[in-house]
Amino acid sequence: MSFPKNDLSGKICCITGGTSGIGKETALGLARFGATIVLPARNLELAEVVKQEIIEKTGNTKIDCMPCDFVSFASIRSFVAAFLAKYDQLDILVNNAGIMEPTRQVSHDGIERTFAVNHLAPFLLTTLLLETIKRSAPARIVNVSSDGYKSGTIDFDDIEGKQKYTAFRAYSQSKLANILFTRKLASMLVGTGATVNALHPGMTATNFLKLLPSLVRPLAKMFMLTPAQGAETTIYLASSPDVATVTGGYCIKSKIVPVSAKAQSTETADRLWSVSERYVSQNAAS
Repeated sequence: MSFPKNDLSGKICCITGGTSGIGKETALGLARFGATIVLPARNLELAEVVKQEIIEKTGNTKIDCMPCDFVSFASIRSFVAAFLAKYDQLDILVNNAGIMEPTRQVSHDGIERTFAVNHLAPFLLTTLLLETIKRSAPARIVNVSSDGYKSGTIDFDDIEGKQKYTAFRAYSQSKLANILFTRKLASMLVGTGATVNALHPGMTATNFLKLLPSLVRPLAKMFMLTPAQGAETTIYLASSPDVATVTGGYCIKSKIVPVSAKAQSTETADRLWSVSERYVSQNAAS
């Protein structure tokens, strides 16, 4: 897809998971439009390499790497404090970082890692930055989900997979959580000028390929999108005038599409929000 020249000069854009894959291509795309790009990163050495690559490819020197590890709520809070000390606006927040753990692992806070990184981390980051986002309106929040959400269920009785864990079960639950979070947040942002939308990037050849058996990877890659192609819908939601006022939507191939009934459940979304608040508040001192 060729994008129109959307002018993002003067806009501050924060992209999580921006040092590889779809996130890196999103950063490149939005940098080409002139935005200041903030990259929260666990590996700052890698982030600096990516920064130089973005500068070389786009000519945009407004690329800022800041420390943040999504497996730690304390690190997220430290990042937000540092960000707010440096910037007084946030026009675009792209929650892109995501993982799929083949075996059950826990975060720094002792929470099952897929749920912690894919849902609770963006939940905490977004809510901590929300007042700044609203003050920056018109502003956009973009949540990278997956069509894998259709296989997901929010299992409130075993949300961390302590009783039963499989990689896809945990991943699909977290992707459903992304959409429920998006829809709940959209209802809270009505009238603020800030929007929030979720998307499925498509089956993309990213680090998730490593989860496949080595013999299968080359064949699987042939049928997958490149990271640049996978980033197209994210860039569209983050920058296109066509969706400037669209909120609470779910996008595939740069088109808003309906979601399943379980992803529309207001009751589940409300309960998930309350559960998420408890998780992040209980670990506020960690």
